[in-house]
Amino acid sequence: MKLIIQIPCYNEEETLELAYNDLPKKIDGIDEIEYMIIDDGSKDNTAECARKLGFHHIVKFKRNKGLARGFVAGLDACLRLGADIIVNTDADNQYCGADIEKLVRPIIEEKADIVIGERPIDETEHFSWKKKKFQHLGSWVVRVASKTDIPDAPSGFRAYSREAAMHINVVNEYTYTLETIIQAGQSKMAITSVPIRTNPETRPSRLFSSMWRYMKRSSSVITRSFVMYRPLKFFGIVGGIIFLLGVILGIRYLVYMFLGEGGGHVQSLILTAILLMIGFQTIIMGILGDTIAANRKLLEDVQYRVRKLDYKLNQLDHETPNK
Repeated sequence: MKLIIQIPCYNEEETLELAYNDLPKKIDGIDEIEYMIIDDGSKDNTAECARKLGFHHIVKFKRNKGLARGFVAGLDACLRLGADIIVNTDADNQYCGADIEKLVRPIIEEKADIVIGERPIDETEHFSWKKKKFQHLGSWVVRVASKTDIPDAPSGFRAYSREAAMHINVVNEYTYTLETIIQAGQSKMAITSVPIRTNPETRPSRLFSSMWRYMKRSSSVITRSFVMYRPLKFFGIVGGIIFLLGVILGIRYLVYMFLGEGGGHVQSLILTAILLMIGFQTIIMGILGDTIAANRKLLEDVQYRVRKLDYKLNQLDHETPNK
């Protein structure tokens, strides 16, 4: 069984050695362990540093494309290299490398396809009180949207089986952490979490410049993912609320009309008609979205089969010269 540990990097020359030295060299049940960096258009010597340290593989972008693009490119490269398990970790050595064994164990034992590392958020000293509360709130929202019980949704310390990695799609360009959990939950993948340790902070986070900006972008990702995977429920709830308001206003107008005072409430009648039409149209949007979602599932199944065949042929091409 082959494990590839991938590390998305952007100007990580100063911290990459710490992360590399912390990576495991041997894990029971794993035959091969290889390391990869995804150099996301770094302006320093991150790639050269990785070569000197002994990384087996380097995926390099000419310009910065963002964490989500780097993550997806890493998965693709790992699959083409024949990885049975893929672990994603950070270049700033935020996560304890020894806990990678805890991440991959449920996959080795065939108990899960995706494993998320649960950080001790409340005990993490460099997390402010506000950040801790927002982390818990965000994870709760993702649990509701994905129908999973993952306690630490923003954690980037995670492991994927080969099968799970071939099913993963990331649409947004900001971060993969939230969307992939929602996708896994809606696709009924076997996903779980394990408690992990974290190391002291080596540098400030580069994913967001402020907590409010992070919340804004994360809420956008969650909403978009929920609309994508459960459009009928989303638009049904929104449309149902609007339609119900129209019905209430309509009943109110009828009451006044029976009392002989309907002439003074024509505005309510107009608003009733508008709300009923908007609510009905929103529900119709949900039905159309559900039809599109069904087609998306078919396309994802086709994509999975194409990927599986592509990676298999790629492995055969690499093995043929050795025979």
